[in-house]
Amino acid sequence: MTVSTDRRGHTAGWAETEAAPATPVAPDPTAAAFFDVDNTMMQGASIYWFARGLAARNYFTTGDLARFAWQQLRFRVLATEHAGDMSQAKEAALAFIEGWRVDDVERLAEEIFDELMAPRIWAGTRRLAQRHLDAGERVWLVSAAPVEIGRVIASRLGLTGAIGTVAEVVDGAYTGRLVGDLMHGPAKAEAVTQLAAVEGLDLARCSAYSDSSNDLPMLSAVGRAVAVNPDGALLRQARQRGWEVRDFRTGRRAVKIAVPSTAAAGLLAGAVGAGMALQKRRRLR
Repeated sequence: MTVSTDRRGHTAGWAETEAAPATPVAPDPTAAAFFDVDNTMMQGASIYWFARGLAARNYFTTGDLARFAWQQLRFRVLATEHAGDMSQAKEAALAFIEGWRVDDVERLAEEIFDELMAPRIWAGTRRLAQRHLDAGERVWLVSAAPVEIGRVIASRLGLTGAIGTVAEVVDGAYTGRLVGDLMHGPAKAEAVTQLAAVEGLDLARCSAYSDSSNDLPMLSAVGRAVAVNPDGALLRQARQRGWEVRDFRTGRRAVKIAVPSTAAAGLLAGAVGAGMALQKRRRLR
């Protein structure tokens, strides 16, 4: 697990306006909030928008992107996320990270956040996060995306930090091996529990937010769970358990961007990496 607590003052102007608390309050060292990213904090999947930004920079073609998106939509609709699927997602993620330099990924993620991700932040979810900050609580993003992307998003939004999938780094470059597993499903709950132990948090006083039933372990690990833009399975669970539900989508509930999230994001990452394999070393020197 990797956690970023670095606030570098790079919050974009739109977020800075929303994020300014009216009255400073004393920090609450035992309470925190944990937000899933894909379809919870952001419309669509962060790794998809990262791939879109790379396509715009000619790391691969828009045709490749469309094919990758279709493959991931098919994966999400037809596949059951059992151990074999997760293994495939993990192997695919390795193709994306191998050979890249960390500083290049972070630089590109900052540029692409400002261009493509910032307009897709759910304003309602952002306000929920700000309420925790205003109450003196820390706020972490928890995502299956690479932790470097999560850190950029957290920094831009003025949040405390990010928990995400961690890649091994040697001499500033990714080796192609992951440290642990994809930050998905039960792994999120384990990471939140570990962070709570390190930071002295009382999980019974913490909150968690997600759109997906895959995050039921994380939602169940805290004292207050909130379903945000929930899928059908999570909505049913939220109603049965009496959890709060927030839906910031407009129009028909079924109208959602057909981009991957959770484990499928790892597969898209692998496809992106394959598409860039012949170009990445030349372009990132």
